[in-house]
Amino acid sequence: MSVSSNAVSAAVVRKKGGPFIIEKLRLEGPRADEVLVRIVATGMCHTDMIVRDQVYPVPQPIVLGHEGAGIVEKVGSSVVKVQPGDHVVLTFMSCGRCSLCQEGRPANCTNFNAHNFSGARADGTGSLHDDHGPMHDHFFGQSSFSTFAVANERNVVKVPKEAPLELLGPLGCGIQTGAGAVMNALKVGPGTSFAAFGAGAVGLSAVMAARVVGATTIIAVDVVPARLALAKELGATHAVNAKEQEPVAAVKAITNGGVQFSLETTALPDVVRQAIDALGVRGTCGIVGAAPPGTEIRIDVTEFMQMAKTIYGIIEGDSVPDIFIPGLLDLFLQGRFPFDKLTKFYPLDRINDAARDSERGITVKPIIRIGKI
Repeated sequence: MSVSSNAVSAAVVRKKGGPFIIEKLRLEGPRADEVLVRIVATGMCHTDMIVRDQVYPVPQPIVLGHEGAGIVEKVGSSVVKVQPGDHVVLTFMSCGRCSLCQEGRPANCTNFNAHNFSGARADGTGSLHDDHGPMHDHFFGQSSFSTFAVANERNVVKVPKEAPLELLGPLGCGIQTGAGAVMNALKVGPGTSFAAFGAGAVGLSAVMAARVVGATTIIAVDVVPARLALAKELGATHAVNAKEQEPVAAVKAITNGGVQFSLETTALPDVVRQAIDALGVRGTCGIVGAAPPGTEIRIDVTEFMQMAKTIYGIIEGDSVPDIFIPGLLDLFLQGRFPFDKLTKFYPLDRINDAARDSERGITVKPIIRIGKI
């Protein structure tokens, strides 16, 4: 298939809770500040599923996918960051102009939703079309469940060609979210205690990061024995099965009063409360789970004040992707951050199997193989 034909194969979601349908679409070329990427593989994230199911409303029909990795085919006239032939990971999009972007906090971009969840560019335009007209796209600035994707110069991250490109897409969202929450946001340090509530891709990435930074008590909390076993393999010092033990009591018993840091990854209100309650004095709970809009939690205000606790809402691991993703990749290549142990590959025509396996807890991090290196 030639790029000049503008023909792509993409996984389209056409209705709430519907399947991913592989369709032929037309893709417009990149604008001046954009990059055309031939996708090699794309990670599947929980966010893809909650948008598919309209738990978080984004216009449909749409091409999802936001953990793409591929090879630059063409760049716009103003692009200087990458050139054709470069290997890249695609990550979240930010405006680059608001005060928070200017302060080096692109994950808190004032225009984050417009750039990542509107189903189009921030100006309302798209790149994909079917025979009936425009298709919603630019999900996280990329829509990478497709053989080709148009991304912005801001949300492509160049990676070394010697790195295993088909494995790297999840660094763009899920892996950097968990690891960044530990390293960038919570700033877990040597000798500290940390608990991850939920041992999916984000929670297990946090466990690996906690080991890298030198935490000495690392607790994984989940209900799936296989994931708890994997957490122990990846660096957890303790595993708590929340079906068999009351998790707050278990964490407090392990730590003699509560952890210094906890991370909530499930978006379940009861589990959020557990992650907060498991903190010790002056402990901090990071929340990264993507809950439906309007979800609320209840806390004991008196206990919260007396214990001087902090709750920290974290997006994309508080990462600056051009700095953080290469850093994680270096750790992986050194054997210190083995996120490949979370992954399983699926061909594009089995994308619905990947989604089901993820939702059933069979596969921690599915990766959809789309093209060849």
